[in-house]
Amino acid sequence: MKRVKLIAVALVAFLGWINAQESSFEWYNTDLPVDERIDALVQAMTLEEKVSQLKDHSVGIPRLDIPEYNWWNECLHGVARNGRATVFPQAIGLAATFDPELIQKVSTAISDEARAKFNISIKNGNRSRYAGLTFWTPNINIFRDPRWGRGQETYGEDPYLTSRIGIAFVKGLQGDHPDYLKAAACAKHYAVHSGPEALRHEFDAIASPKDLHETYLPAFEALVKEANVEAVMGAYNRVLGEPACGSPFLLQETLRDNWGFKGHIVSDCGALSDFHLYHKVTNSPEESAALALNSGVDLNCGNTYPHLLKAVEKGLVTEATIDIRLKTLLKSRFKLGLFDPIENNPYNSIDESVVCSDEHSELALEAARKSLVLLTNKNNVLPLSTDIRNLYVTGPQANNSEVLLGNYYGMSSRLVNILEGITAAVSTGTTINYKQGCLPFRENVNPMDWTTGEAKASDAIIAVLGITGAMEGEEGEAIASDTKGDRLKPYLPKNQLEFLRKLRKDNTKPIIVVMTSGSPMIMPEVAELADAIVWAWYPGQEGGTAVADVIFGKVSPSGRLPLTFPSSIDQLPAYDNYDMAGRTYKYMKEEPLFPFGFGLGYSKFSYANANVDNASLKRGKTVTVSFELKNEGEMDAEEVVQVYLSQPGAGEAAPYKKLVDFKRVALKSGESKSISFEIDSEKMKQYTDTGDAVVKKGIYTVAIGGTSPTSRIEELGAADLVKVDFKLK
Repeated sequence: MKRVKLIAVALVAFLGWINAQESSFEWYNTDLPVDERIDALVQAMTLEEKVSQLKDHSVGIPRLDIPEYNWWNECLHGVARNGRATVFPQAIGLAATFDPELIQKVSTAISDEARAKFNISIKNGNRSRYAGLTFWTPNINIFRDPRWGRGQETYGEDPYLTSRIGIAFVKGLQGDHPDYLKAAACAKHYAVHSGPEALRHEFDAIASPKDLHETYLPAFEALVKEANVEAVMGAYNRVLGEPACGSPFLLQETLRDNWGFKGHIVSDCGALSDFHLYHKVTNSPEESAALALNSGVDLNCGNTYPHLLKAVEKGLVTEATIDIRLKTLLKSRFKLGLFDPIENNPYNSIDESVVCSDEHSELALEAARKSLVLLTNKNNVLPLSTDIRNLYVTGPQANNSEVLLGNYYGMSSRLVNILEGITAAVSTGTTINYKQGCLPFRENVNPMDWTTGEAKASDAIIAVLGITGAMEGEEGEAIASDTKGDRLKPYLPKNQLEFLRKLRKDNTKPIIVVMTSGSPMIMPEVAELADAIVWAWYPGQEGGTAVADVIFGKVSPSGRLPLTFPSSIDQLPAYDNYDMAGRTYKYMKEEPLFPFGFGLGYSKFSYANANVDNASLKRGKTVTVSFELKNEGEMDAEEVVQVYLSQPGAGEAAPYKKLVDFKRVALKSGESKSISFEIDSEKMKQYTDTGDAVVKKGIYTVAIGGTSPTSRIEELGAADLVKVDFKLK
């Protein structure tokens, strides 16, 4: 009987949606221009009904044939929190691929699954949170400090890399139809937001005009101008004294007036109540609602906008402003096709066959393979042979599928953890054994040790160490963190380091460390103790297979670090200081443990014959840089070619160096290729202390290679950089 009732409810909901599409109301008349349809709908609403549509859960209005809609949905690296979906590598791992074309394929797969799940959900009467089409992704904040627990959600520390990966993700998510969005993307958290998590509801991020325009805003501007991102989410914190969700400077002057943003603005969840509860810039919920609405926030995730009714009564906000915000919001729903006949929108035909399909699983595997970064490989101990005689796998994360997921994840029936991937890869004749060896975050309770001796008796040891989303993440999600998800001490847990010491002591057999984490670790001792380190991030459902493919040489590792690994805590400025001096590869004076852009492979690439087409040119002109890339190794492989520019005033008025282009290049063994990049005025510009963009006269140095420029290239084993200068007159 219960099942019959559920089917009946679902049928009623589905028929209601069909009836709405066949309604005679003007807003369902597709012969009319969209703006006229929206105007008619808004005019038909009461003030109470208008306000009801400005919350993340927009209730249904039966008398107007308007179904309910929940705006809150997530898809950071796959459709999240909504049941079965393909789980791709965590966002920071996607950035490590340095491959925008791949990322666009990944987000296209995600949006296909999103549409399929939405189509089914509507038929089933499921209009709950996380079942919609407006996704609050991607997170394009700059990972300026490795202690931030949410850095794993970002594309790293560099604005240019972040913008290129972000643009690709948005394009794949939103689709390329001239009239409809497949799904709506959202650039978050705008702006100047990257911890501390414990203070995010009250913190005032003070950034200079130079840092704002050089570091914190470029990715947002790029996603608005180049990807037409449909939504922007305001951050919790204040920026220069104003709440980010109540800042006319950020929301109106910069976002809408200067950049021409036409989509909708949504608050982070609960951010508007922070105005009066923590920031203390307003005295009541109605004042907070009015400040946000008047500043430009269209949609409130939270419970503050219902107070707009009282705000209107008090004269704090006008109904005309509410109408403007509502029309902007409705435009997004119309773009998604939610007010059009089903047959008009081709995305409504996407069915459930795409969800967790073989094709998407293969794509998840490709992304995981390309995300893995080989940090060290002493004496070329890797790759191992799949016919190895005796292999020992150990470590607290080897048999832990939690390390595949990170945060904001979906659920897949195809999770392959690292132990499973390794076991599947080796020969049937290989003796392979496993013991966890140590606990993830504390010393073993039982003092007996049956692991170390057995491990040392093998021909090689694979120790899977690191952390999970339980140790780093958002404010309340990291349940094993005593600092609300941040990692104020960004080290490998002490007990794991001690376990690695025990494995190394009096042992000459190779130790391969596979490390899981969404953020950098300060780990010079790990680099000493291990013969090889594979940085796995949180690699998604195919992570175990990808790790095995790299360890046993099925593919050459080709991931690159999208951030800097410091060598000591002393290299980090104060966490709550938003000044960029001393931060990231662009402004850091000291040499780090592993630099931005770094990663090893199993082949050897050489760079040669670098030249420019014009060694002396006038401002406003473009220079073309060319060079020869050759795979001199014995294995077919991919190289991530990176182009860095040092400008006049580097280290003082400008960054020491900055990434201005990159390209992933596949070459067979012995193959060479001529490659060129263009550097235009946009890439040459730098910012004054007042935030103005300028292109300065003087000598520019272009450095090209497989990592950012560093004095430790030979020590790290990276290919030599080639450099060339040009003069701007």
